[in-house]
Amino acid sequence: MSDENDKKPENDPQLAAKIKDSARQIWLAGLGAYTKAEEDTGRFFERLVQEGEQLENKTRGVVEKQIKSVEDRVGDVRERATGTWDKLESLFDQRVSGALRRLGIHRREEIEALERRIAVLESELSRLQGKSGDDEE
Repeated sequence: MSDENDKKPENDPQLAAKIKDSARQIWLAGLGAYTKAEEDTGRFFERLVQEGEQLENKTRGVVEKQIKSVEDRVGDVRERATGTWDKLESLFDQRVSGALRRLGIHRREEIEALERRIAVLESELSRLQGKSGDDEE
């Protein structure tokens, strides 16, 4: 019976040593893979940062060109809109002035000019009346 026990794989010292050696090699391979992955991760991260910086520099130029183009277009539209608004305002003033004139309502400038003429005529009249009053004495 003892021969049968010696032949069982659990009792074979060479087999146990081989299994132990294989387990150690697997453990060491795992440690090596972990260390290698850690080193590669650092280099990979640095490479990603460099590529990101390069991409940012490229896109910054493109974006700045696009922004400049949009700003130029907005400036053109603003100039056209301002010109159109000025024309519209002038046309509106002309139409309102014409309508007021047809209704017999005068513009402020015309009224102010008439007021100045009246003031000049009143002062002339006062001067003339003063002269004629001096003649009666």
